[in-house]
Amino acid sequence: MFKPTKPILAFCLASFATALTLPVSVQAQTAKPVPVEKAEIIHWWTSNSESAAAKLIADAYRKAGGIWVDSAVAGADQARAVAINRIVGSNPPTAAQFNTTKQFLDLVEQGMLNNVDDVAKSEGWEKILPEPVLNVIRIKGHYYAVPVNIHMQTWFWYSKAAFKKAGIAKEPATVDDMFAALDKLKAAGIIPLAHGGQAWQETIVFQAMLANVGGKELYLSVIRDRDQKAINSEAFKKVLTAFKRMQAYTDPGSPGRNWNDATALLISGKAGMQIMGDWVKGEFAAAKQVAGKDYGCIAGLTPNSPYLIQGDAFVFPRTTNPSTVNAQKLLAKVVLTPSTQLEFNKLKGSIPIRSDVDTSTMDICAQAGMAIMKDKSRQVGISEIFLTPDQNGALQDILTAFWNTRMPVEKAQKSIASALKD
Repeated sequence: MFKPTKPILAFCLASFATALTLPVSVQAQTAKPVPVEKAEIIHWWTSNSESAAAKLIADAYRKAGGIWVDSAVAGADQARAVAINRIVGSNPPTAAQFNTTKQFLDLVEQGMLNNVDDVAKSEGWEKILPEPVLNVIRIKGHYYAVPVNIHMQTWFWYSKAAFKKAGIAKEPATVDDMFAALDKLKAAGIIPLAHGGQAWQETIVFQAMLANVGGKELYLSVIRDRDQKAINSEAFKKVLTAFKRMQAYTDPGSPGRNWNDATALLISGKAGMQIMGDWVKGEFAAAKQVAGKDYGCIAGLTPNSPYLIQGDAFVFPRTTNPSTVNAQKLLAKVVLTPSTQLEFNKLKGSIPIRSDVDTSTMDICAQAGMAIMKDKSRQVGISEIFLTPDQNGALQDILTAFWNTRMPVEKAQKSIASALKD
């Protein structure tokens, strides 16, 4: 029988000890990560510019190892309804688009969403995201949505060609300037205000008047605080009067028109102005029009007008499936990478949600928006950030009725006071 010498025995024992530990170390080194399954994403990005922006995120997600399954539903309300029905019906998508408002608060309170706290912590969201947005996606200390961008709803857009035809040489700098420009456009036979007669679009025009005619203090008193004294004040009556005055500058084809069709009127020079969110820039870009050359953009008509922000976000329906959770976390990381942020927002017309993205290659409107965002005192949420869906719906119903009928301003004012009363 062979007996090894001590050196050989020691070598064998050492080799045996290594062999005992080898399976563990090899397993640690070769362990396969939890696979990312097909991720179905419900969203409402269906216009030309929106589709291009959605495709960019989808491509970035695939490059990161995910499998994107696109479920586009035309119309924000319709897309959210589909997503909510799917979630409640126990057939949820991997992620669904919502806005950075209270739209998904009920889902959170009913325990129907996963949080992405570990992603938020590892990516340092608190350092790179604006406070108004953090206050929406962070609920009771947990992060339930990943914001994609910042949209400002109440930009004043104008056609350079239409302004030239109407003899408007200077960009409006005050509310009075704006009305003067609208009058000149009307006199020149140009549609003064390109508008889509839909309730949500009329709410945007109202917010623009409240922010620019009323100012930040009145805006917050009415929308955030729902202060009855402020709502019943002469200052707020002046806002409502200005809002109603805007209706006279629309054309007969306005009712029911989609926002992008209204933007097309500016692109063609058939209309002079439009009050709409910065997503319209995507339509300008698709038409090969350049900011500052073919169209102008005005963030506000007073030096310190509030910059009314919101944006798009993805929420993550509740699941314990490891691969689905992994897919959700991957999406949360991908949409906030600086390169995705920059290129997506160029296409979407919005500005990056991250404050550390280099936007020097973006258009002059985006750069103006980023500059304003540096002043935190001008960062104010839209009405849906402060109001519940029911309150916002009631306000919207009153505004669209006031816009489309001969309702006296006093009745509209009283109705709003009642709708926003605690």
